[in-house]
Amino acid sequence: MAIFLTKDSKVIVQGITGGEGTKHTALMLKAGTQVVGGVNARKAGTTVTHDGGVELPVFGTVVEAIEKTGADVSIAFVPPAFAKDAIVEAIDAEIPLLVVITEGIPVQDSAYAWAYNVSKGNKTRIIGPNCPGIITPGESLVGITPANIAGTGPIGLVSKSGTLTYQMMFELREFGFSTAIGIGGDPVIGTTHIDAIEAFEKDPETKVIVMIGEIGGDAEERAADYIRENVTKPVVGYVAGFTAPEGKTMGHAGAIVSGSSGTAQAKKDALEAAGVRVGKTPSETAELAREILKNL
Repeated sequence: MAIFLTKDSKVIVQGITGGEGTKHTALMLKAGTQVVGGVNARKAGTTVTHDGGVELPVFGTVVEAIEKTGADVSIAFVPPAFAKDAIVEAIDAEIPLLVVITEGIPVQDSAYAWAYNVSKGNKTRIIGPNCPGIITPGESLVGITPANIAGTGPIGLVSKSGTLTYQMMFELREFGFSTAIGIGGDPVIGTTHIDAIEAFEKDPETKVIVMIGEIGGDAEERAADYIRENVTKPVVGYVAGFTAPEGKTMGHAGAIVSGSSGTAQAKKDALEAAGVRVGKTPSETAELAREILKNL
């Protein structure tokens, strides 16, 4: 079992002919992903060939790609200036899942796209932007997460940080993961901690949930409230940014602290009050998860 992404998912790549699109399409194919085509309006009607003789058609629109291939997932490798239009196009095509890797999208554009999706009935689940995407080990990868870090197993992972996603997967590789999702660290994102935790709670193969947050905003506090009321599975957490200076943006656009709001300590306190075991470092967090897994 997995959430949002399985071996049967059919994937198209918006921006398949660009440098990043080309590189990561090859890596997704190597990971076993069913990539069935791509989208680039200027190169519609052509094909791109990858190692092993895999020839993928390039379509002019997402709608055409879905019609011709039956795709139900899209991943966007599109420069920030064109990302809003690419997201809107995918929403209009009503693709069920859209992963937006692009970093540096203006917050106004992300907010517009999010509101547009809501206005259209929320038919598209958006993961990102500014994220590593989603991986169901051994089945499918839609994103930039290295597919060889860990295999399949009982852990569900949701993280704001890409690199911490990779570290946690590596630290707990002896157990493996049902699905790992990097939701991105921008102020406006599509899929939240709560969305992923809700899905992991319903997934019978996920036995332990690991969530990684960071300073800024109130997403982790909201997740704590949700966990307290709705989650029966053990949850382990980590909040990046305990040493971050107040008032300074740290790395991700959303990681800024004002006053006592959004601090790592405040988030840790909220999560622990909801019964979540929280580590002070990624390795300590992995050890907490390891203890729980050994006792299941």
